[in-house]
Amino acid sequence: MPDAELMLRYSTGVMVFSKEHPLVIRYRSAKPLLTPSLPQEQHGIIANVVFHTGIDRRSDLGTLDRYDVYYGMADARIGVARFDLPDALPLEGDAGPPEARV
Repeated sequence: MPDAELMLRYSTGVMVFSKEHPLVIRYRSAKPLLTPSLPQEQHGIIANVVFHTGIDRRSDLGTLDRYDVYYGMADARIGVARFDLPDALPLEGDAGPPEARV
C-alpha cells in the first residue's frame, strides 16, 4: 500500500470574481495552476502542499500582465512563482451555473 503522505496533495488554482458583483465567480480554473512538484514542496512539515499567500503585480518589469505569486511550500518554506496573465482565459474553466454570470 502506498504511503498516505504521497497520496494526498494540496494545490492551488485561480478564481476570477465579477468586478461589479464580487460574490459572483466569473471563472474558476478546471485544473490547479500550482501543484507540489519540487522536493521543497513535497517534503517538509506538511508534505505535498502548496498554498498561495500573496500576489504582486510586476508592472516594473515592463508588462502589466506579469505577476509574482508567493506561496507556502510544505509548510516549511516560502516560494515565488511568476505568471503572465493570458489574453483570454481557457474555455475549460468553470464559472458555475449560467444564471450566476453577470
